[in-house]
Amino acid sequence: MITQSRPFGQRYAFVVVAVIFLCLLIAAGLRSAPSVMMLPLESSFGWRRDVISMAAGVGILLYGLTGPFAAALTERIGLRRTLLAALLIMSGSTALSLLMTEPWHLFITWGVFSGIGSGAVASVLGATIVNRWFKTNRGLMMGLMSASSATGMLVFLPLIASLAQAGGWKPVAIAVAVATAALVPIVFLLVPERPASIGQVRYGADADDVPPVSPASQGNFLIHTLSTLRRAAGTRVFWYLFATFFVCGFTTNGLVGTHLIAFCGDMGIGEVQAAGLLSMMGVFDLIGTTLSGWLTDRFDPRKLLGVYYGVRGLSLIYLPYSGFSAVSLIIFAVLYGLDWIATVPPTLRLSNEAFGDRSGPIVFGWIVAGHQVGAAAAAAFGGTMRELQGNYELAFLIAGMTGIAAACISLLINTSRPAFDPEPQAA
Repeated sequence: MITQSRPFGQRYAFVVVAVIFLCLLIAAGLRSAPSVMMLPLESSFGWRRDVISMAAGVGILLYGLTGPFAAALTERIGLRRTLLAALLIMSGSTALSLLMTEPWHLFITWGVFSGIGSGAVASVLGATIVNRWFKTNRGLMMGLMSASSATGMLVFLPLIASLAQAGGWKPVAIAVAVATAALVPIVFLLVPERPASIGQVRYGADADDVPPVSPASQGNFLIHTLSTLRRAAGTRVFWYLFATFFVCGFTTNGLVGTHLIAFCGDMGIGEVQAAGLLSMMGVFDLIGTTLSGWLTDRFDPRKLLGVYYGVRGLSLIYLPYSGFSAVSLIIFAVLYGLDWIATVPPTLRLSNEAFGDRSGPIVFGWIVAGHQVGAAAAAAFGGTMRELQGNYELAFLIAGMTGIAAACISLLINTSRPAFDPEPQAA
């Protein structure tokens, strides 16, 4: 194998992490763009809000469902090729949307293709990079990867909201297309396939370190992934975790992420100001997620989930009656922001406890897919309720009640014994 030397020795792993963090951040910005495009699209084309929401929901759904299978493609054709292809799909689909004239064009560009492209640049990519490039400091690195979605919201929403307010939806599409295209040469030049490609071992490893064996090398990874889902689906704990994470997606990027700006617009609040509210949530999300990881190591994760979902549900019920004053919106942003993805660390811990270190991560991938199914459902549900009721009040009240239900379900989870017997190791 031909190796190409790079500077910094083992520390080059941090260069790779920085590039991947940037890719995840841009992907998060792409997924948040439909929320600021909704009103401009409605104004430009006269499309109903439920139609626009449905297209956004398709993108969110495919974003989640692509993840477990993107890992299979990564093992088949390589990390770099998969990542480069995903970035080109993201850039091409958003650029192509500049030519759209019919609602189905929106579904194809911002729904199908952007969903598939951004789904390949998601949590599975972060896990792959951490496993390939790090033997130590994995928790810190995975925390940075998880924080990228909040950072993407923090960085991009005010910018693209300003673009939308000044020039409509087209400048937003152009900005996303250019940003994703700009990442292609950066990834090509700075991201090797694996440490061995540059004559190195994983960060923190000895010179004789043997990298972890991927599931794909022990048979058909696609079949292994689906088989693990089939076995997990026969257990009660899987469906409890799936249901709570469905609600997590339903109440976060599905409803709030997609419709909060439009909700604020209905209440006379400008797009930039509403985007700033989401950005504030992003700041507190970084704090809340980090704190949640610390708490998960010290307390019962079921009780933590109960608190998180309970607070989230009450926050959503509070919002329609808050009066939308500056103070009330700040209170909502702080409480909701601290809770945005705080559910991830305890859910991951419960998945590993129930299904073991070998199967737990794969099962968690399917639980994350449930999160995106819930988000897609909420994106479509919010738009439909807005069309039927003329406002978002009932949609947010119903979402709040699902949060309370998820808090109760969390307390029923039992991981005191394995959910199923460990899968036999390949010979």
